[in-house]
Amino acid sequence: KKSEVFSTAEDNQPCVEIHVAQGESDMVAYNKTLGKFQLTDIPPSPRGLPQIEVIFDIDANGILNVTAKDRGTNKEQNIRITGGSGLDESEIQEMMKKAEAHADEARDAKALVEAKNAAEGLAYSTDKAIKEHGDKVDSDTKEKIEAALKELQDAIENSDSPDDVRAKTEALAEVSQELGKAMYEQSQAEASDEGASAEPEDEDEDVEDVEVIEEDEPAAKA
Repeated sequence: KKSEVFSTAEDNQPCVEIHVAQGESDMVAYNKTLGKFQLTDIPPSPRGLPQIEVIFDIDANGILNVTAKDRGTNKEQNIRITGGSGLDESEIQEMMKKAEAHADEARDAKALVEAKNAAEGLAYSTDKAIKEHGDKVDSDTKEKIEAALKELQDAIENSDSPDDVRAKTEALAEVSQELGKAMYEQSQAEASDEGASAEPEDEDEDVEDVEVIEEDEPAAKA
């Protein structure tokens, strides 16, 4: 049994599609599709927050059971893939040859996907930060961040070069540091102001006055 955890790519994404494939390539496009299914009714939430656990389990009869489960709601969906759905020996050999022939192409495609995934994460967080905290930096800095963000978004949409996407990701990360610094400094200042305005506690608040009563000593007997 094996499991992996995935998440959503967009805000309020209501479902995810699980694509099960067999083959030698890291990219699904170069493998044989065994089945597809969807996990639906994911509660509205920010991208990356839902945790979708996908479990792969092969039983004694060689039947593959794939289950997708939303850890937040415990809702799940699954698919059963029998041995006949897979590849026979000749198909396996053919897939291995195909994977080898397209190894460079698959490697480049994987690199592009990984670069764009990282870029999308930074673009999303930067866009959110500039909308919520853009007033914490001067107008020139804000314009530089917005320009770098637009260039990265264009690269995500149109570029086929992993290096180009990475370069624009690094450029946005560098220029947006000023916004992060400003947000941190303001947070520190607010925390400092709150601490200074807090009234000190009265150290004697719980101390009670105690009255000492001296008893007269008994008179000595003759």
